[in-house]
Amino acid sequence: MTITTFNPMILSKNADEIIKLFEELGFERRHKVDNINDEDISSVRMRYTGEDGKTFHVDVARVESMPQDMTTMRMNVRDFDEAYEFLKSHGFKNARADEHTVESKFAKSCLMISPSGFSIQLTQHIKDHD
Repeated sequence: MTITTFNPMILSKNADEIIKLFEELGFERRHKVDNINDEDISSVRMRYTGEDGKTFHVDVARVESMPQDMTTMRMNVRDFDEAYEFLKSHGFKNARADEHTVESKFAKSCLMISPSGFSIQLTQHIKDHD
């Protein structure tokens, strides 16, 4: 399994406030994706570059259905199905009982929950799209 990105991700219906906080900390908006899964969900990728040139990322997603904020880890992989099966073999479950994955022409993803309760937002970016 090849991991291409690994960083924190915050899911919240109050994403604008969280984004503002991170901007005040020195993070910059890198890109935004709207209307994810044809729902009112958006995600903003933010980056901080330190004086030493090291970079740090955080993603903030506006999810209206979240009853409270949730911090997860975003893990981008080259092969979604391989990573999904790997996590399942370690007891992770898709957060949705119907094992639904969010799919668009840009990405395939789902939230996976570990047996102890921590979560990973598993994502594969699709590079070959219209």
